[in-house]
Amino acid sequence: MEKTLNRIHPVSDPEAAYFLQVSWEKDLGTGFGLLLSDCQCAWTGTVSEADISREAADIEMDRERYVEELRKALIAGEESAGKYNFVIS
Repeated sequence: MEKTLNRIHPVSDPEAAYFLQVSWEKDLGTGFGLLLSDCQCAWTGTVSEADISREAADIEMDRERYVEELRKALIAGEESAGKYNFVIS
Protein backbone atom coordinates (compact mmCIF):
# COMPACT_ATOMS: atom_id res chain seq x y z
CA MET A 1 0.00 0.00 0.00
CA GLU A 2 1.25 3.45 -0.87
CA LYS A 3 0.46 6.60 1.09
CA THR A 4 1.06 10.31 0.82
CA LEU A 5 0.55 13.06 3.35
CA ASN A 6 0.14 16.69 2.32
CA ARG A 7 -0.69 19.87 4.17
CA ILE A 8 -3.49 21.80 2.52
CA HIS A 9 -4.91 25.27 3.14
CA PRO A 10 -8.52 25.34 1.96
CA VAL A 11 -9.80 28.42 0.15
CA SER A 12 -12.81 28.26 2.45
CA ASP A 13 -10.48 29.04 5.42
CA PRO A 14 -6.99 30.03 4.17
CA GLU A 15 -5.58 30.48 7.68
CA ALA A 16 -6.38 26.88 8.60
CA ALA A 17 -4.06 23.98 7.93
CA TYR A 18 -5.34 20.50 7.29
CA PHE A 19 -3.45 17.31 6.64
CA LEU A 20 -4.66 15.04 3.87
CA GLN A 21 -3.48 11.43 3.72
CA VAL A 22 -4.31 9.41 0.64
CA SER A 23 -3.67 5.66 0.49
CA TRP A 24 -4.05 3.29 -2.45
CA GLU A 25 -3.08 -0.21 -3.54
CA LYS A 26 -2.33 -0.31 -7.30
CA ASP A 27 -3.13 3.19 -8.51
CA LEU A 28 -5.72 5.82 -7.75
CA GLY A 29 -7.94 4.51 -10.52
CA THR A 30 -8.69 1.35 -8.54
CA GLY A 31 -9.92 3.37 -5.55
CA PHE A 32 -8.31 4.98 -2.55
CA GLY A 33 -8.76 5.92 1.07
CA LEU A 34 -8.71 9.42 2.52
CA LEU A 35 -7.94 10.73 5.97
CA LEU A 36 -8.34 14.46 6.62
CA SER A 37 -7.29 16.03 9.92
CA ASP A 38 -7.11 19.50 11.41
CA CYS A 39 -5.03 18.08 14.32
CA GLN A 40 -8.09 18.15 16.56
CA CYS A 41 -10.48 15.97 14.59
CA ALA A 42 -10.06 13.46 11.79
CA TRP A 43 -12.39 12.32 9.05
CA THR A 44 -11.99 9.21 6.90
CA GLY A 45 -13.55 8.00 3.71
CA THR A 46 -13.08 5.71 0.76
CA VAL A 47 -13.52 6.25 -2.95
CA SER A 48 -14.22 3.13 -5.00
CA GLU A 49 -13.30 2.40 -8.59
CA ALA A 50 -17.01 2.70 -9.43
CA ASP A 51 -17.14 6.13 -7.74
CA ILE A 52 -14.23 7.30 -9.90
CA SER A 53 -15.83 6.02 -13.11
CA ARG A 54 -19.18 7.60 -12.20
CA GLU A 55 -17.64 10.99 -11.39
CA ALA A 56 -15.58 11.01 -14.60
CA ALA A 57 -18.72 10.21 -16.60
CA ASP A 58 -20.74 12.87 -14.74
CA ILE A 59 -18.29 15.59 -15.73
CA GLU A 60 -17.80 14.09 -19.19
CA MET A 61 -14.06 13.60 -18.78
CA ASP A 62 -12.01 10.68 -20.05
CA ARG A 63 -11.54 8.34 -17.07
CA GLU A 64 -7.73 8.14 -17.43
CA ARG A 65 -7.48 11.92 -17.59
CA TYR A 66 -9.72 12.19 -14.53
CA VAL A 67 -7.50 9.79 -12.58
CA GLU A 68 -4.44 11.84 -13.60
CA GLU A 69 -6.13 15.02 -12.34
CA LEU A 70 -6.93 13.24 -9.06
CA ARG A 71 -3.28 12.26 -8.76
CA LYS A 72 -2.15 15.84 -9.31
CA ALA A 73 -4.69 17.28 -6.86
CA LEU A 74 -4.39 14.69 -4.10
CA ILE A 75 -0.87 13.27 -4.11
CA ALA A 76 1.47 15.39 -6.24
CA GLY A 77 2.19 17.84 -3.39
CA GLU A 78 4.63 20.60 -4.32
CA GLU A 79 4.38 19.74 -8.00
CA SER A 80 0.77 20.95 -8.02
CA ALA A 81 0.92 23.58 -5.27
CA GLY A 82 -1.36 26.50 -6.10
CA LYS A 83 -3.04 24.72 -9.02
CA TYR A 84 -5.87 23.10 -7.05
CA ASN A 85 -8.22 24.55 -4.46
CA PHE A 86 -9.82 22.72 -1.56
CA VAL A 87 -13.06 23.71 0.14
CA ILE A 88 -13.90 22.18 3.52
CA SER A 89 -17.60 22.01 4.29
